Amino acid sequence: MEMTPSRPYLIRAIHEWIVDNDFTPHILVNAMVPDIQVPEKYIENGRIILNINGSAVRNLELGNEWVQFDARFDGQSMTVSVPTAAVLAIYARENGQGMVLEEEDDDLPPPPDKKPDRSHLTVVK
Repeated sequence: MEMTPSRPYLIRAIHEWIVDNDFTPHILVNAMVPDIQVPEKYIENGRIILNINGSAVRNLELGNEWVQFDARFDGQSMTVSVPTAAVLAIYARENGQGMVLEEEDDDLPPPPDKKPDRSHLTVVK
């Protein structure tokens, strides 16, 4: 039986830890993944840093497949939608403490109606 990916659970746990300590959670995102919705103006070198603090966003959802929220950029409202596999790190702005998550293509969700061709796990003897 296959387990669900641990990445969304780690994102939620580190987010809670940062907020409980009254710091400002930020995520570093690979902005080049398919179906991502982020403000393109702020993408640098294929990456974007997003403030996901409660005072900066509305309707934050740290789901198993997507991180989604509403925010304003340059005065314009936008719904930001990021696959959890595209989150490369979550950390506190004030001191940089948090977690870097490994970038793995196998973590990206498969296109709709297509099953993965192979497992990303290897049997070690």
